Amino acid sequence: MNRKKKVKQTLLKQAKKARAKKAGQGNKPRYVSKAERAELAAQEGQPDETPSDKATTGEASARPTDG
Repeated sequence: MNRKKKVKQTLLKQAKKARAKKAGQGNKPRYVSKAERAELAAQEGQPDETPSDKATTGEASARPTDG
């Protein structure tokens, strides 16, 4: 009887840990490393600058110059 009880306790303990681990994953956001954050910030910054650069060069070339 003791052997059966011990095996059952072990299996229940493992199942309880697995359930706790699975349940805890939904509450936390995914970890983003410092390098990934810097890369994302760089990607977000670049598209904002390029359209404004294109717009200013387009306006400058559209104006006739007297010379």
